[in-house]
Amino acid sequence: MVVADLSPAPHEHPHGLDAVTGTKPRPEPLDPPMVPFALTGIAAFTVAGVVLLLTGAPESWLWTCLAGALCGIPGLLTMLRHDANRRRRRALSHPEFKVTETA
Repeated sequence: MVVADLSPAPHEHPHGLDAVTGTKPRPEPLDPPMVPFALTGIAAFTVAGVVLLLTGAPESWLWTCLAGALCGIPGLLTMLRHDANRRRRRALSHPEFKVTETA
């Protein structure tokens, strides 16, 4: 006897979630703009470094803040590229979607 034979569920579908997901359209995945996240991380490390500098914290903590802020720069450049590709993908898949720049 196999454990699957003991299951009270009927074996109509090969996968149990087919009855739920097969009839509903899948929602689009979230694709938020990522540049604000990168800028927030850089700003957080910079503010922490300034606070630590003013309070006389150990030098290793200051180096950690500097390293965090500097490591955020390649992340920011990557997120700029990601957001540019995101806008291009949106324009191709949703022609009615327009991004308005606020100044």
